[in-house]
Amino acid sequence: MNRRTLLGGLLAAASVPTLAACSSGITSLENEGGDLSGNGTSKDGVTIGTANFTENQILGYLYAAVLGAAGVKTRVRPNLGTREILIPALRGGDIDLLPEYQGALLHYLDPKAEATEEGEMQNALAIALPRGLQVLPYGMAEDSDAFAVTRQTSQKYGLTTLADLARHNGKLIIGAAPEVKKRVVGVVGLKDEYGVEFKEFKSLDSSGPLVKGALKKGNVDVANLFTTDTDIAAEGWVVLADPKNLIPGQHIVPLIADRKADSTVRKALATLGTTLTTEQLTELNRQVDKDKKDPEDVANTWAKKNGLTGN
Repeated sequence: MNRRTLLGGLLAAASVPTLAACSSGITSLENEGGDLSGNGTSKDGVTIGTANFTENQILGYLYAAVLGAAGVKTRVRPNLGTREILIPALRGGDIDLLPEYQGALLHYLDPKAEATEEGEMQNALAIALPRGLQVLPYGMAEDSDAFAVTRQTSQKYGLTTLADLARHNGKLIIGAAPEVKKRVVGVVGLKDEYGVEFKEFKSLDSSGPLVKGALKKGNVDVANLFTTDTDIAAEGWVVLADPKNLIPGQHIVPLIADRKADSTVRKALATLGTTLTTEQLTELNRQVDKDKKDPEDVANTWAKKNGLTGN
């Protein structure tokens, strides 16, 4: 994805914090208040929730590491589930903060959203989010959805793009996390944008051992994976191109309740966002998935090595 400088047509100050453009995304710290009315505070601590896949857990512990170094007491509740569980938990006060992905979050909130450029999506998110929630500056690192096939399947069916799938309607099996069956960046969007209809949908996991195992064994023909998954390159799988841009940009973005978004939190997470790269995040995923390291240990080690937590 091209990293373009921002922003065209900022929203009014009453609707979105003051933003500044840079080559890696929105990183302004000009809004020194907490929530948009300046009433947020992290003095009683911040509870971080994560989704049920490796990368999101690592990000949750990275958030905890940098916030802890800034003097904020944190608690991580990992592996809570999907966005359908996490967003209500955030609104209800069970958690205060979670790592999100720009495009996926926007499509969850507004399935008809057309924004694809990073700055446009940030503005669209500010409008689409429920009252009481806000997105903080997005970071350099990104992780998009991908639909992959084995090299053998690619050659057998002539598959190089998502559009090619429609030539084999009713023949191919897709494997993905259950929620992908009903998502725009999933079965719904593949049908609407590309006219794709699968023979079967197998409910598995999010770029995890179940879906990757099924792809290896030939139990599914197409798998929904994440672009930071190191198995894609290791196994020689073919990521199908997306000529119609069904899959939006997915820079990592903190989603936080206004009640906790004070300047201490904002600065700590912005620093993490301008430090962590896609390549580094991919390596952290590998350490957990392949080397079987603990995600909290991996996050803490990286944060210390990169000078984000001091000694």
